Amino acid sequence: MTAHEGHDAPYAAPVELPKRQVPAEWIDYNGHMNVAYYVMAIDQALDRFLEDELGIGEAHAARVRQGPYALQSHVHYLSEMLEGESFIVSVRMIDCDAKRMHLFIELLSANGRKVAATCEQMLMNVDLETRRSTPYPDWAQVRMQAMLAAHRALDAPVQLGAPIGIRRKG
Repeated sequence: MTAHEGHDAPYAAPVELPKRQVPAEWIDYNGHMNVAYYVMAIDQALDRFLEDELGIGEAHAARVRQGPYALQSHVHYLSEMLEGESFIVSVRMIDCDAKRMHLFIELLSANGRKVAATCEQMLMNVDLETRRSTPYPDWAQVRMQAMLAAHRALDAPVQLGAPIGIRRKG
C-alpha cells in the first residue's frame, strides 16, 4: 500500500492549490501573461493536484508505468494577469469513471479572487508500456468517487460545456 492509498481526509470543494506569482518571463509584448503560460500554470497545478490529492501523478507514473493523458481541453481567457500578480488554481471533479476524469480548473487572482481563466479538461489513464488506456487502481477510483461526491454540491461553472463560436445578435 502506498502513502496515497491511505488518504481518508474529506476533499475540499473545490480543491485549491498553493498560491503562486506570475514570473517576468511569462509576460508578453502586450504587457500581460501570455496565453501559453495560462495553460502552463494550469497544467503545473494539475500535476500537483494529481500527485497530492489523488496519488496518481508523477510518482505513481514512475512506480507503476501508468499516467494521465489529456484527451481534450477547452480554455476560456477571462481577464489578464500581470507580472508579479499572485494567483491560485482550483480544481473540481465534474465526472469520472474507471479510466477517465472530467475536471474543471479555475485560475484566480489571489487578490479579489477574480477568475482569470478556466479550463475544462478530460484526462485518461494510460499504460505507459502499451500506450493504451487502462483503469486507474481501485484505491484511486475510490478517491476519485469521494472527490466527485464532495464536488457535486458545487454550482455548475458558467463556462462548463460552453461551445466555441462567434455570437451574433438577432
